[in-house]
Amino acid sequence: MKKIFLLLLATFLFIGCSKDEDTIYDFIGTWSGTYEGSEKGEWNFVVATDGKVTGTMHYDQTNVNYYISGHLTESGDLTATLGTPANGEFKGTLTREKTASGGWTNNAPTPSKAGTWKGNKASK
Repeated sequence: MKKIFLLLLATFLFIGCSKDEDTIYDFIGTWSGTYEGSEKGEWNFVVATDGKVTGTMHYDQTNVNYYISGHLTESGDLTATLGTPANGEFKGTLTREKTASGGWTNNAPTPSKAGTWKGNKASK
């Protein structure tokens, strides 16, 4: 009976520790960077413990903020809307090496705008 218990305990410990890449904890915190394309400026957002992402994309030329709201998967895939109401997208990938990149679109005001973004996770 003792051997079965130890075998089960070892199995659970192995399973519990083997999927470190499947957690969101490396992504939690503040991320920021720049974007370019039809417009350029800076962006920043916070990743919460539940994967919720909230932040802003600041357009330098007109001093306007577009709100970023979305979700991050445990593998680092970001899907967010841009604007209030949602007029565009802010999508990309965050890495465990603390880098981030992706693309953005904004359909309002017309004409539609689009480009790319990149950045990093803030140091603690």
